[in-house]
Amino acid sequence: MPKLATVSKSERLSFEEFKKETLADYRMAVASREASLIGRREVLTGKAKFGIFGDGKELAQIAAAKCFLPGDIRSGYYRDQTLMFATGMSDIQKFFAQLYADPNVENEPSTSGRMMNGHYGTRWLDEKGDWKDLTKEPQSSSDISPTAGQMVRALGLAQASKMYRNVDELQQGFEKFTNKGNEVIFCTIGDASTSEGLFWETINAAGVLQVPLAVFVWDDGYGISVPRHHQTTKNSISEALAGMQWDENKGGINIYTVKGWDYAGLMETVQKGIDRVRETHIPAIFHVQEVTQPQGHSTSGSHERYKNKERLDWEKEMDCIVKMKQFMLENGIGNEEELAAIEEDAKGEARAAKQRAWDAFLAPIKEQIQTATTLCNQVVYDGGDSAQAIAKAVQDLGAIKEPIRKDIMQTVGKVLALCTQNTDAKRALNNFYEQIKTDNKEKFSSHLYSQSDKSAMKVTEVPAQYEGEAVSLNGYEILNKFFDHTFATNPAVVAFGEDLGKIGDVNQGFAGLQDKYGAMRISDTGIREATIIGQGLGMAMRGLRPIAEIQYLDYLLYGLQPLSDDVSTMQYRTRGGQKCPIIVRTRGHRLEGVWHSGSPMGMIINSIRGMYLCVPRNMTQAAGMYNTLLRSDEPAIVVECLNGYRLKERVPSNLTEFSVPFGIPEVIREGSDITIVSYGSTLRVIEEAIVNYMEPKGISCEVIDVRTLLPFDINHMIVESLKKTNRIVFIDEDVPGGASAYMFQHVMEKQGGFRHLDVSPRTITAQAHRPAYATDGDYFSKPNAEDIAAVLEDMMRE
Repeated sequence: MPKLATVSKSERLSFEEFKKETLADYRMAVASREASLIGRREVLTGKAKFGIFGDGKELAQIAAAKCFLPGDIRSGYYRDQTLMFATGMSDIQKFFAQLYADPNVENEPSTSGRMMNGHYGTRWLDEKGDWKDLTKEPQSSSDISPTAGQMVRALGLAQASKMYRNVDELQQGFEKFTNKGNEVIFCTIGDASTSEGLFWETINAAGVLQVPLAVFVWDDGYGISVPRHHQTTKNSISEALAGMQWDENKGGINIYTVKGWDYAGLMETVQKGIDRVRETHIPAIFHVQEVTQPQGHSTSGSHERYKNKERLDWEKEMDCIVKMKQFMLENGIGNEEELAAIEEDAKGEARAAKQRAWDAFLAPIKEQIQTATTLCNQVVYDGGDSAQAIAKAVQDLGAIKEPIRKDIMQTVGKVLALCTQNTDAKRALNNFYEQIKTDNKEKFSSHLYSQSDKSAMKVTEVPAQYEGEAVSLNGYEILNKFFDHTFATNPAVVAFGEDLGKIGDVNQGFAGLQDKYGAMRISDTGIREATIIGQGLGMAMRGLRPIAEIQYLDYLLYGLQPLSDDVSTMQYRTRGGQKCPIIVRTRGHRLEGVWHSGSPMGMIINSIRGMYLCVPRNMTQAAGMYNTLLRSDEPAIVVECLNGYRLKERVPSNLTEFSVPFGIPEVIREGSDITIVSYGSTLRVIEEAIVNYMEPKGISCEVIDVRTLLPFDINHMIVESLKKTNRIVFIDEDVPGGASAYMFQHVMEKQGGFRHLDVSPRTITAQAHRPAYATDGDYFSKPNAEDIAAVLEDMMRE
């Protein structure tokens, strides 16, 4: 065991001060361990649904917590309970409130019961959805379950510190988000999850960018049941990463190794390493080895199934709390009696916190049961032949030992169905039913999108104006003019992506702007789409307004995981506690080749609910959408038309002010015979079909550009057109059953468009395969003017 002489983290500490601090750390470790043990029992007895805990990692997390300063941010995963307790970002009662899925945001502020236990986060927004001062206390970004998903977010959070330290325009006005860029981002991950590509991509990017990212790898030797030698080259993540070790001439990252049971070594190593990260912004990895996992992976299985007796015995011997106790006894920090008293007190604290959380969870449910019982019993008297069945349902509800809200809803619903007479008692019960249904909708389904005054749906529309002889420019020149003004007037805006900086993007929308605004605000990145999204995600969480460029829509798939799992769920899973108004700029639709002309809109729509999906038909419309987004606090993807950058457009005189309203389609051609619904590049093909084939035959077509797919036609404008034409066709470049089916369902089913049809509605889509190469490949793979005309004529004959 290490001796006291090797451990003192600061010469300023006297022995008595060191003893006091060490005993407090021991108490914290024991209390956290007891919470884990109780948590497993609560699941196995049925009071909670699932449990995953941080037992075995207590000392390492206490060491990390000691280095947290106000404003530092955690981007972690579901093993970090001790880190959360030790920093004061959570406590044991909140830990159990989450285990029970308490939807009261005061009791369970991390997720309001929306995520299973072990998923942490602090509340960065006030009740109005405005930013709090994030520099006053330690902060935690909101966890997600996908392994290594926290890595890409951590990169962006850390890059924000670098921006705040080094960009002149950010030195004033961002005091809620930074203290001169001194914040360190603490990212935690299990050793097995370092096999994920997101880990490697992030570590490489952090080394290139040189950002203050400290990654803690908790190494317990397994990934669920799979031992480490099946996971990691050389059976060690620090050895596998050794080629990235910091070099004064070549750069890199600092790599530290320390044992998870070594209280002395942890305190010294972590403090020294974090101090260096904070000072230099050189990223670091702390490989915390020989960590144990006393209860196995989770409550879903037993580690006795895959660990042999020798391993299990070793884990008992090397348990960090056992080793810390030995250390304290050997160094005279405490005796058996003192430590036993601390243990008993800590365990009692955990038990009391559990009971408080359970009582707080049950109280509103019991109150609703009492009201439901009273109202249902009044219905019994009007129940007629069903009175006995109603009474039995009420009795069964009262007999449930550990009731949940579902039990109340089902009982009241059953009683309402059994009572056939429309009496005052039934009406009162029905009113109660509707009231709790509304209450539960708020508890479980609110905040998918922003509910603040800065919601994109509340941005005031500013129509485009064309004064005098409007100037015409190429599409890319319009965007360039727009971005130039935006960067000049909004210091929070930053942009980055492949080929974006030096050459100004492959289509020249940023041409010349890096020279004007600097290589930190407009920067090139490596070919690494997931961490491009991660950079934007993290910076958006810290008060910046990043535009993350994905060069082609086809390659958005690499970045879809953080968009789907993290960005789009953030407002929902935190119940309005955090936000990340990232703008993802990309381009797609018609051009040439299998992976440069994608329109996988259906896939994207169904992956990013919680974000907006903008599909402008030209670059002027795109500029208006960017204006809307930059005035809002919400994330979005903007898909520019790949073949539209060199097409001439009239430039609005208010290009930098006008805004496009979301969810409001635009009729771009009026007509009376048939309604055509589409977006993006396809609108130009539709225009070709109308001019060449429909107009000569006297067929009048009304063309509607939906402009945004998320949201879609919120005022039912398309149905109003259908009432006039009684014929409708949906056209796009996605595969059959993709975005066209999505639009079809909205209009036919949700908006009741079927009532106004004289002929069968149609969809026209691309082929089921990816588009073939060259002009003929494009023509035969995606909707062309002749195919569109044939369908329209067929509908007119029907």
